[in-house]
Amino acid sequence: MIRRPGRLALVGVLLAGGGLLVTSALRDTLTYYRTPAEVLADPQVARERVRLGGAVVPGSLRRDGDVVVFKLAEAGHEIVVRQRGVPPETFREGEGAVVEGRLSTDGVFRADHVEVRHGNEYRPAGTEPSDAR
Repeated sequence: MIRRPGRLALVGVLLAGGGLLVTSALRDTLTYYRTPAEVLADPQVARERVRLGGAVVPGSLRRDGDVVVFKLAEAGHEIVVRQRGVPPETFREGEGAVVEGRLSTDGVFRADHVEVRHGNEYRPAGTEPSDAR
């Protein structure tokens, strides 16, 4: 069977297009964020909109009307975060979170979006992990 160059070119174009679509879809699922240490080392970068990730410091969460204030920490560095609105229902102290916003000149991160980082293990509320498998 003789293959025509046109068919090979069409197959090549289709494969390249499919590869681009898959690459684009995967890029949108990746979540990049800066740590408190990175933001504190270069606060000028955080004056633009960035994503900041870390663990919510236990005892730091407080609500003041429709504003939620808490600290995000990672590797011994902390940043105070203020967010107007209600955070996700699963948002808790000691859990990981990623916030989007800007670092203000007073050193407080003004967030307009909060996401909870989840581990890869699901447990219903009120249950403890089991060592037995």
